[in-house]
Formats: sequence, C-alpha cells, structure tokens
Amino acid sequence: MATGLRQFWSEEQWAFTPQERPAIPGSPGNFDHPLHRRIAYGVIAVLIGLTGGLGNALVSANTTQLQGGLGLDPTEIAWLPIAYVMTNASINLLLIKFRQQFGLRPFALLFVGLYTLLAFAHLFARDFSSAIAVRAASGMAAAALTSLGLYYMMQALPNKWRLKAIVLGIGVPQCATPLARLFSPDLLAMSQWRTLYLFEFGLAAISLAAVAALRLPPTERVKAFEPLDFLTFALYAPAIGLFCAVIGQGRFYWWTQAAWIGWALAIAIPLLVAALWIEHHRAHPLLNTQWLGSLDIVRFAIVTLMARIVLSEQNFGAVGLLTALGQNNDQFGTLFTIVFVASIAGVVASAVTLDVNRLTHPIMFAIGLVAIAAFADSFSTNLTRAPQLYATQALIAFSTTFFLGPSLLFGMTRALQQGAGHVISFIALFGMLNSIGGLGGTALLGTYQTIREKTHSAAIVQNIDPTDPQVTQRIMAGGARVAGVVGDPVLARAEGAALLSRAATREANIRAYNDVFRLVAALAAAVTLFLALLTWRRARRARAAAKASS
Repeated sequence: MATGLRQFWSEEQWAFTPQERPAIPGSPGNFDHPLHRRIAYGVIAVLIGLTGGLGNALVSANTTQLQGGLGLDPTEIAWLPIAYVMTNASINLLLIKFRQQFGLRPFALLFVGLYTLLAFAHLFARDFSSAIAVRAASGMAAAALTSLGLYYMMQALPNKWRLKAIVLGIGVPQCATPLARLFSPDLLAMSQWRTLYLFEFGLAAISLAAVAALRLPPTERVKAFEPLDFLTFALYAPAIGLFCAVIGQGRFYWWTQAAWIGWALAIAIPLLVAALWIEHHRAHPLLNTQWLGSLDIVRFAIVTLMARIVLSEQNFGAVGLLTALGQNNDQFGTLFTIVFVASIAGVVASAVTLDVNRLTHPIMFAIGLVAIAAFADSFSTNLTRAPQLYATQALIAFSTTFFLGPSLLFGMTRALQQGAGHVISFIALFGMLNSIGGLGGTALLGTYQTIREKTHSAAIVQNIDPTDPQVTQRIMAGGARVAGVVGDPVLARAEGAALLSRAATREANIRAYNDVFRLVAALAAAVTLFLALLTWRRARRARAAAKASS
C-alpha cells in the first residue's frame, strides 16, 4: 500500500486501469479521492485560477494609476496588458506538448515557480522596458496557471462530474477582473503601484506552496516534441504578437496614421502564412489546418470571437461611461461587488445546467442577455451613475462566465471526436480567440466611440451660437461659479466658456457611449439569431434523419 502511494505521487509511469487512464496524454489520471483531498484540490484550483486571472486584471483595471506611478503616457501604459496578451495567446501551442513529454509535476513546479519569480521581479521594474519584459514573460507563465487550475478543479469533483469541473475551472479566472476592481483601490492607497505587484507576488508564492504540497495525479507521458514544432512556434508566436500589438495600439496611434502598424502587418501576415503552410504539410501537425478550416470550426471561431467582442461592453463601455462622468474605481465598490457575485453565479449556473447534447443553447442564451443589457444601457444620460447600471452589468457579468465553459466544451468534444492530436489545435485556437477577442473588442468599441464622439461633438458645437441668449446666460453662470477666485471679469467669462466646452465634450462622450451600447446590442442580437438559425437547422435535419430511418 505504501509503495503504491509513493508511486501515485511520483512522476514515474503509472500502470493505469481503463477507468484511471487520462483522456489524453498530459492530463491527470482519473482517480477517486477521499472527501478531504477533494476539498483541498478545489481550494487550490480556486487559488490558482484567481492568481492567474488577477495577474493581468490588476494591471488592466488600474492603467490610469499605473500610468502616473510609472511616469508613462497613455500609449506607453497600454503596452503592459498588450505585452501580456502577446505571449499568453500563443504559448499554449507548446505547453500541451510539454505536459505530454515531461509530465504534470515538472510542469506545475516549473511554471508556477516561474510565475512567482516574475511577480517578484515586478517589484524592481522601474522603467518602461523592464515593465514590458516582465509583463510579457508573465503572460507565458500565466497561461500555464489557467490549465493547472483547470486540472486541480477536475480532481475536486467525482469522475461523473468532470465536465462540470471543466466549466468551473475555466470560469474561475474570469471572476478575477471584477475582483481586481473591487479591492485594488485599497491596495493602491497603501503604497501606490508597488502594492499591486506585491499582492500578485504573495498570491503566486501561496500558489507555489499549495502546488508543492498537493500534487496532481500522474499522467501518461509520450515523446511529443518534434523539431518542426519549434520552427512553427518561431513563426506563429511573433505573428500573433504583432497582430496583438496592432489591435491593442491601433486606436491610440490611430489606424492609418502610424507607419509601424503597416510594417507590423506586412511582417505578421507572411509569418502566419508560413507557419500554417508548414503545419498543413506535416504528418503530425501542431495546428491541423484541414480541421481548423472545416465549416463547423470556422463557425465556432466566428461566434466565439464575436462573443468576446460583445462581452467587452462591461470593461470598456460601462467603465468608460462612468469614468467620462467623473467617477473612478473608488466609487465602483458596490457595482463590482454585484458584478463579482453575478460572475460567480454564472460559473455555478453554467456547471449545474450543463448538457453536452445542447451546448449551443447556453451560448445563445448568454449572448442574448448581453444584447438586452447593452440596449438598456444605451439610454444613459449625464445623470447616469453606477446604481443605474447594477442590473445590466450583473447580466453581462453573468453572461461572461456562463458562456465560456460550454464554448470550451463545444470545441473540445469535436476535437476529441477527431482524435487526441486535434486537442492541441483546438486549445491554441481557443486561447488565441479569447485573448485577441478581448483586445479586439476593446479596439473595435474604442475606435467606434472615438468616431462617434467626434461626430456628436461637431454637431453640438455647430448648435452653440455665442449670440444666443441661453448660451450667453450659461457662460455667465459658469463665470459666476469661479468669480470668487478669479477677480478679472474677462477671465471669469473665459472660464465660463471653458466650463461650457467641457460640458459639451462630456455630452458628446455620453452620446458616443450610447452608440457603442447600441452597436454591442446589434452585434449580440445578430450572433444570437445566427445561433438560433443553426440550432433550428440541426433540429430539422435530425428530425428528417429520424423519419428516414423509421
């Protein structure tokens, strides 16, 4: 018995029974655990999931504060989350084969340990270049934490609930964004930006200790890496990184104004084409281009990408609107408490209601909720504050976590039907879609908001006539507000005109955000109708096939 336990917790090859054998090499075996060990696995899964999610969420939620603390301009601070996504979106291509060849134990200790070291290195990132380097390296390490948290969650539930565990495991990191906005103001108040990085380091250190204390069950190991894998990755990773840079920075430099955007695309497209060409002609490809190009997977990719774009409504649209109205993270406490609770509810509801035979329905339901919530938000005014957005943002938060698990399983089940080799292709696709979809959503909505703000601003300014008695009265009222500190009547009138100009800009921004919400509602409604059409067609074909066979 003692010998068996030592072998179980070692990285030696394990003689699996048919029930214990992993679904694919590199994933943990299917063992039964006592209740206390399941609870421990579940706690560690939540810890690792939140650690991996908070790494980027803390930076993304506090770019304004970090910008001031590090002395950067808006375009420079935007590189921090972009650098994270640039590496995070592509590294899964190699991580799966690493687990398959070297096992779960080295994978867990190496990458959690690496993440801990990088989080510690954040404390010494004093300039722009070092901060970028550390964020990029953190993106690679954090990708491993996502899959590791998923595996720990799979051990926390009985074998019959493994699919529900996958939904929970993939949903937990999504709760990190509202959690970061919830408590980051208190962290920043302690010691500015260094406290954020210190908190990230503390979570990483606790995660490393937990992973070292409680191992995952053993896995099957196979010789996975081939020389061409590294050539493909050397082409694929820079291409994805350049696309992320263009998408993330395009609206800051403006799409047609910066020459480097054109050069980046000119380099990225041939690199990606070369990587896909190599994979298309390989016997054992990392990216199975024929399967990825099939109609079912193309539809899945389009729907997932569109879903990630419309789900950006919360982080860009709602937060942007409230910021334009003069609010900040310190005033979002109640809002993001509600969002956090709704995110947890979405994860739990998705796991409880999971039906592998009806995976399209929860995706359709979640995106439909976004359409309703975004349309309701499109009637915002200059009197709108966080309480008016509680219900709609709770719906969107619920939809974000409710949609992700079924979306993952939809593609995973189709990959497993084609063989274990297709899983790498799917995981690479899914990771890229979610990472680039998040960036792309912010880029699309941000670009549209800028265009609409300029349009509304021009329309408002055209209607402001200095000879209009109402305009004159408004300028004089603004001047009267500052008359106590500005004694010169001419300067006071100029200040009144400036106040009127700022009010016009604020109103233009509000109208632009309303246009963004309507765009999100239209896109979400279109995706929902598309999924409804596909579901109806499948049901009709199934009925026709049943009649033909009877």
